[in-house]
Amino acid sequence: GGFSWKTDSLGNPFVATSNQGIGASIWWPCKEHPADEVDSMTMRIEVPKPWKEVSNGRLIKTIEKEKTTVFEWFVSNPINNYGVNINIGNYVNFSETYDGEKGKLFCDYWVLEHHLPQAKQQFRDVPKMLEAFEYWFGPYPFYEDSYKLVEAPYLGMEHQSSVTYGNGYKNGYRGRDLSLSGWGLKFDFIIIHESGHEWFANNITYKDRADMWIHEGFTAYSECLYVEYHHGKEAGAEYVIGTRSNIQNDKPIIAPYGVNAAGSGDMYYKGSNMLHTLRQWVGNDTLWRQLLIDMNRDFYHRTVTSEEIENYISGKLGLKLEAFFDQYLRDSRLPILEYRIYDKRLAYRWTHTVPGFTMPITAYIDGKRTVLNPGAIWRSVNLDHNPEDVRVDKNYYVATLNVTGK
Repeated sequence: GGFSWKTDSLGNPFVATSNQGIGASIWWPCKEHPADEVDSMTMRIEVPKPWKEVSNGRLIKTIEKEKTTVFEWFVSNPINNYGVNINIGNYVNFSETYDGEKGKLFCDYWVLEHHLPQAKQQFRDVPKMLEAFEYWFGPYPFYEDSYKLVEAPYLGMEHQSSVTYGNGYKNGYRGRDLSLSGWGLKFDFIIIHESGHEWFANNITYKDRADMWIHEGFTAYSECLYVEYHHGKEAGAEYVIGTRSNIQNDKPIIAPYGVNAAGSGDMYYKGSNMLHTLRQWVGNDTLWRQLLIDMNRDFYHRTVTSEEIENYISGKLGLKLEAFFDQYLRDSRLPILEYRIYDKRLAYRWTHTVPGFTMPITAYIDGKRTVLNPGAIWRSVNLDHNPEDVRVDKNYYVATLNVTGK
């Protein structure tokens, strides 16, 4: 957190700021509370020549002095404190215009001079990202301030309209597929994930760090939606299911409020698999996509609580989801579908769940698809034989346990 005082591979100064979690006041004086955002911001940074400086928003002017240059940037939209940043280095610049849902979006790229050829190749993921995310979430939320991708001396960060990049010009996460599915090597993880935060973190922002899942759960899910948009629904499902190997189920995703605490790191991939599971419950992809678009419209440039988001989703989908969200966000246990087979009957129930937890679930009984409606007490269905194979649809993030004979 704070300033990273680094040098690039050629020995040039390479300096940047980042401060998620620890707070922006570690490097600049500010009112340190995520529920309060300024409506606009001007930044003036003076650096020694010949180095260049890049910050949020649009470059308004540069002032040349004898030994230094002053760079002045202006952000015209509300911005959270942790999204403000400074980047200094031996930068060169290239740009393009994207024809988006709100017209022409200026896309600006700042990279180290000796990395320009790699950047021009790797940053081709940006238009593909914008196409997918505007389809799923609606218009990029900061057209007035442009979209920027800025090389940084650390892995990356979702600074608003100034997304920082340090993934080494490799696909995946530093060259690795976090999903172990193969699909994670089809895109540059940092470009896709950190840019997804423009919708979930910078457009829709938590009021308390305890609700960070709103940022990380939805953005981790955006990776799956990016894959789905470009490679098909089954590919997107394989990606998000593959990320379950990263889930610990160690503690609740939502932390105590009012003390700047963060919950479990499961906010990323348990959060995304929770959303993927809810999509299965909904069973209507048109309604699901519209929910994501409506969220970014109705909470446009707003700070929110988890309760607001949960109630909004419940209302839009017409489902009672209090216990569902309590289970996945406020409890560390994974729901277990217990079942037993006897006398040509299948009995089933939910265990390891919070009070009131219910969720219909798709299962395959000897390959035949059926929908079960488990509760906390045993329910059963009649069958024409004792099945040899009972499987829950893999798209649901739950566990199963055969207790036949107990």
